[in-house]
This record gives sequence, structure tokens and C-alpha cells, in this order.
Amino acid sequence: MRDSPSRELLFDLLRQALAAVHGRVMVRDWLAGHPRPGPFHLVALGKAAAAMAAGALDAAGADLQSGLVVTRYGHLDEPIHTDPRLLCLEASHPLPDAQSLAAGNALQLFLGRAPRDARFLFLISGGTSSLVEVPVAGVTPDELRRLNRWLLGSGLPIADINRVRTAVSRIKGGRLAAQLHGRQATQLLISDVPGDVVGDIGSGLLVPSPTKALPKLPAEFAALPFQTGAVRGAGQVETFIVASNRHARAAVVQAARAAGQATQDHGPLPVADAEVCGETLARKLMAAPRGIHVWGGETTVRLPPDAGAGGRNQHLALAAARILAGQRDTFLLAAATDGSDGSDDAGALVDGASLARGRDAGYDADLCLKRAASAEFLEGSGDLLHTGPTGTNVMDLIIGYRA
Repeated sequence: MRDSPSRELLFDLLRQALAAVHGRVMVRDWLAGHPRPGPFHLVALGKAAAAMAAGALDAAGADLQSGLVVTRYGHLDEPIHTDPRLLCLEASHPLPDAQSLAAGNALQLFLGRAPRDARFLFLISGGTSSLVEVPVAGVTPDELRRLNRWLLGSGLPIADINRVRTAVSRIKGGRLAAQLHGRQATQLLISDVPGDVVGDIGSGLLVPSPTKALPKLPAEFAALPFQTGAVRGAGQVETFIVASNRHARAAVVQAARAAGQATQDHGPLPVADAEVCGETLARKLMAAPRGIHVWGGETTVRLPPDAGAGGRNQHLALAAARILAGQRDTFLLAAATDGSDGSDDAGALVDGASLARGRDAGYDADLCLKRAASAEFLEGSGDLLHTGPTGTNVMDLIIGYRA
């Protein structure tokens, strides 16, 4: 990432927001304020699973009897993998792999082997849908992977994507709750979905989503044995959302005001399509009062057959850079709060000179957007952001600045 005081301000605001919604902090603080009586068994799933499990150990480690932690490859960076009470597994994201299926089997075995009077603490964050899976009979691992690959490039909203995932799963959509067999469970969630819909976080392992018809799918998937009926008898599970995009935006506002900046939280993103959203936000920012402006949520990108590298935040940022071209005092940061925007980069931070820098490096912004290859342009312009795994996942943050 290129350096300048304005750009460093934005990156520092992102760092403070990520720290404010870190899984370890949020779980530790919640458990400290809501003590759970007696021994418990832990299940932590998702990209923030290791951080969330560390928070549980901080607050109530003496009561932990056993635990299962499943996270993305490279995300076991918290001090949990040496605890002999915990089985720690890694799997693939965003597409499920053999390890995702192995993690699904391990999850079922863990619940089945726990005592009849066991109390469970579930810690669930985004990424769970890919990292842990038990497909219904008749769905092969290859079919599951191809279906998920199509879903990710379809441009569908996450609720529709999860509805399809649920229909080919034996554990999603509240079906895992049946395997508790009436035992007590509390789940703490880090929300990565619009509206913080509980049944959409991790595809709702313990809480079903509203039953709705599946979206239209390509003919190649027509023969899959989709299960679309309502889940019944799942039981009662205590559910609490401990972190969401709203908390991250509030942290940006607090940090920006502490730095002496006039700040406005504009709430959820105004449109879903990443390219349209980037253009819309750039125009809003150019017309806005000076200071910091914050949005949050999640956009979509419809991928062409020859898609290049780069996620929805990079796509949004490059679209914004075309509008901001020539503006000397306007900056826009778009980042995935889990640190991965379709790659090891979290997103991008663009300004009025980004378009010229990318062109000088030999890239065409229009062509890169058409190919969904924003990372190529933004690497050339020096605008990519890198955070590494963040220990959280509360959708995306867009932070604009008019200096």
C-alpha cells in the first residue's frame, strides 16, 4: 500500500475497527459479563474460530471439558492448538474440500460422544458454510464443490446462496441442533450477513432460516437431491450476536472523532452490485462534507468465465477509482474484515491518482473490471491492502475521507 498521511489515517481506522470486533475480545468480554454455570464442551467454527476459542479459554478455561475448533487453513494463529482438550482442524474456504467433509464428520462424532448431560458452547463465525459440511446422500464431493463455485460467481445475495447450501446439507439450516438430543447449548455469533439474520450466519447450523423456494439454478444441478422442507423439532438454543458490522462502524466513528475528524456513519451499503456501489459511493463522497464517511455490508460480483484475481472490495474500489480520478483530496478504502478479499489481500485503498498510476503500470481499468480482475490493476497502482487473518469477520467496511 502506498503511504501518505491521509492514507495512513484510513488504514489506522481500519486497524482500530478490526481490533474492536476481534473474536477473542468479543467472546471473552461477553462471557465475563454472562458467566456460564459449570463445565462445558466447546465447538468453534469459522474463520474467526481460533480467536473466539481463545476468548472462551480466557474467560472460562477452567470449566472447559473438551472442544472442537475448525477454521480456515492458516488461521490457527491463536494460543489454542497446544491445549490438549481441543481438537483443532483446518479446511478450505471459500470452496469446501475433503477436509471440510472430514470436519463435518468430526463435528457429528464430537456431539455424539459428549455426555448425555453435556452443556455446549458454540462459537460460530463466517466461513463455517465452507469449512464444515456433511452433504445429503446422493451429493458427491465434486458436485458439492461445483455447486459452491457456481454460487460464489452467481451474483446472488448471501441469503439465497445459503438457502441452496442448506438444501444439500445434513447439518445446515438448523439440522445440527437435532444432534444435541435435548442437551443445553448456547451459541455466540460473529455476524457476517446483512441484517444479522441468525439463520444465515454459517448457514444456520442450530437455527433454521425461513423456508423459501430455491433460486433458479443451472440445468447441470437439476438432478441433485435438494431438501427444501422446513426443519422441525430442532430444540431451543440460546443465541447471542457478540459482534457485527454495526460494531465495526461504531469503532471507526469513535476512532475518527478521537483523531479530530468530523465523521458520519451512513449505515448499510446503498446497492448490492460492487461496481455500481463503488461508483455510487465515489460520487456521494465527492459531494459530502469534509471528514470521514463510513459504510458497511456486502456487495456481489457476477464472475465471467475467464475471471481474474480480486474480490468484491477490490472490484468496488477500482470502480470508485474511475470516478475519483483527478480528485486530490478524496480517498476510499474498501476492505473485507476477515482479511481476505478473494485472495490474501483484504481489499484496496484508492485515491484520485489511482487510475493514472494503474495506467502507467500498463493496466486498463475498464478491461480489469470486465474480467473481474481488479487485483491486477490495483497491484500495479500500489493500492492493495494486506492485513493477514484478522480474528473476526463482520462483512466489509468502506471508509471514505475528504481531506
